[in-house]
Amino acid sequence: MTTEMASRPGAGKRIGILTSGGDAPGMNAAVRAVARTAVTLGAQVYAIYEGYQGMVDGGDGIRELAWEDVGSILGKGGTIIGTFRSADFREYDGRKRAAANLLDAGIDRLVVIGGDGSLSGLDQFRGEWTQLLTELVAEGRISQQTADAHPALMFAGLVGSIDNDLVGTDMTIGADTALHRIVSAIDDLSSTAASHQRGFVVEVMGRHCGYLALMSAIAGGCDYVLIPEFPPEEGWETQMCDALRRGRQGGRRDSMVVVAEGACDRNGQPITSAYVRQVIEEKLGEDARVTILGHVQRGGAPSAYDRWASTWLGYEAVIEVLNATPGTVGPVIGFKGNRVHHAPLIEAVAKTRQVPQLIASGDYATAMELRGGSFTEAARIFAEMSSPSRIEPGTASKRIAIVHGGGLAPGMNAAAADAVRLGISRGHTMLGIQGGFPGLRDGKVIPLEWADVEGWLVGGADLGTRRVVPTVEELYRISRTLEDHRIDALLMIGGLNGYEGAHLMHSYRETFPACGLPIACIPTTIDNNLPGSELSIGADTALNVITEAIDRIKMSGAASKRAFVVETMGRNCGYLALMSALSGGAERVYLHEEGISLQALVDDVTWLRNSFAAGRKLFLAVRNEEANPLYTTDFLARLLEQESQGLYDVRQNVLGHIQQGGSPTPFDRLLAVRLVSRALDLLAEGFAAGTRESFYLGLVESKVTARPLERMMDEMDAQLRRPRQQWWLELRSVMKAVADATV
Repeated sequence: MTTEMASRPGAGKRIGILTSGGDAPGMNAAVRAVARTAVTLGAQVYAIYEGYQGMVDGGDGIRELAWEDVGSILGKGGTIIGTFRSADFREYDGRKRAAANLLDAGIDRLVVIGGDGSLSGLDQFRGEWTQLLTELVAEGRISQQTADAHPALMFAGLVGSIDNDLVGTDMTIGADTALHRIVSAIDDLSSTAASHQRGFVVEVMGRHCGYLALMSAIAGGCDYVLIPEFPPEEGWETQMCDALRRGRQGGRRDSMVVVAEGACDRNGQPITSAYVRQVIEEKLGEDARVTILGHVQRGGAPSAYDRWASTWLGYEAVIEVLNATPGTVGPVIGFKGNRVHHAPLIEAVAKTRQVPQLIASGDYATAMELRGGSFTEAARIFAEMSSPSRIEPGTASKRIAIVHGGGLAPGMNAAAADAVRLGISRGHTMLGIQGGFPGLRDGKVIPLEWADVEGWLVGGADLGTRRVVPTVEELYRISRTLEDHRIDALLMIGGLNGYEGAHLMHSYRETFPACGLPIACIPTTIDNNLPGSELSIGADTALNVITEAIDRIKMSGAASKRAFVVETMGRNCGYLALMSALSGGAERVYLHEEGISLQALVDDVTWLRNSFAAGRKLFLAVRNEEANPLYTTDFLARLLEQESQGLYDVRQNVLGHIQQGGSPTPFDRLLAVRLVSRALDLLAEGFAAGTRESFYLGLVESKVTARPLERMMDEMDAQLRRPRQQWWLELRSVMKAVADATV
């Protein structure tokens, strides 16, 4: 071992990694991150194939992983090291054999990716470790010296489950991808259902957890949903048919019901998708079809989130096990909001297993509570949207206008549609401003009714948006429009230019009293550069578009030795660049936040040339569009080409406006409805109290927050047009750990 290797924190340590239970998209990303982070830190990592069975069998079931062994797995579904529900490991003798095989390989640190059963088995194994070693020494299977060298089993657990059912973590590996599959299917089914004015019943996975069913019903704009945690009351069939009938009256040509596979009534009797179809046909006389999505929800390439988040989790798992000491009880590592969260494994598993027991006992409130605040909030919002108090404005209602500002972002239409329907349900009259702030200046105000926003869950912005920020001189005409149309509040759904327009109006409320109306700003931009929110509506969609483009770009170079330089949007904010570098498997990323130096380019060119000379076939660099005004994407590509010495060729790709297009992802649709619902709540509270406060909303560590609009610029770097604090920058260390072994 070299002196440099010996000085790394993982020197002399060996880590085993296995995947167990059901497969989930993103497992490969976690395996890759564990392997590469371990190598970067000087440790050795061993793949344990076929889950715990490989540990029990030993031999070729435990093999060392090198850096290049995980070079092309980031975007693959499933798990390349296999998974298996091992009956042998459930027996004490099987666990003894597993311990012996681990010790033969010198492994006493494990990263296990699996469900609650896999993780509880891991903790049992840890608890028995000392006894297992004592017996193995007594039987002559291992030496006392070996036992003394490995006195404890240290581990970290990562949850791989498309059901998103582990209590204590907001998101599990694979759940986001499964939600993508379901919502995509619902979108596709909606078009054929609308063509025939037909109903569809979609059955999704979720034996004890209704996450996929509930979230896909909201994101897909469905009429009714049945989930395990909150069984419907007696007579639910009539309630469901009433919801479907209202949808038709509201202008829908299709009916859509989502059923979780574990849905039951309050007597514990299963509610099957076939029965739901039968009810629709008999009570409504409507043609209906059943679609059971099945294992298609598990398969395919992971979403951008399941790539970068799983990479982060894998990195954190290695840090955890390398820093662990004998006696340490390993945690399960997941997310709370956009932060890695360490939870006590046994407590998390115990609470997860408590949910089915609570459902069986009829304690639905506690079952919902254990699922978390956002789950309960989503259920409340869906109930309101599927069974609104009204679908026409109330008398003497407040008049709330929706305006877009800034560049187009996927999810603008979805947020506007949510605002219209929730606003009407809450008794307001909803209006639309056509063409952004110029439209507000020119009086382009239209009424928006329930049926007007049908089909707005797709991309685009039917009201139109402009990047124009109004001038002070235009505020008089804007105030006249507000007065003429008796607008009581403004809901601005847009980007930084929209925020600046709203802030300007609020700042001149003394000069132009009509501009002092309550304003709520909803963050909607792919750049993710707005104050008060860790994520903006549209950024997740853009990230997925970039990731899919990178997949195709890399595939185009598979038959040759090639380097790619890909440019993303984001202006001075490097969010899209860094996150797509992680989700796309880039070796280098260039951000405005870090800048680009000549010395760094010299080092990168030298490394790249040596790397291709040693056998590399593909290289990817991602550059934020404003990373450096002189070291442009074209310059970087030409530099790499010039210095290649014929070892590789270079292609550059400026992705451009495809990042703003496409149908919004489930995450962006769900974020839109949460933010809009909270904004309407705050406006209603202001109406009731007689105040005229304005604010900007956001998502901060999984909670929706609101801050006074006058404080907006306190959080911003006005010159660089981005927040002063950006949480995602801490992922630069993750990027360096998985990008190349020499960093």
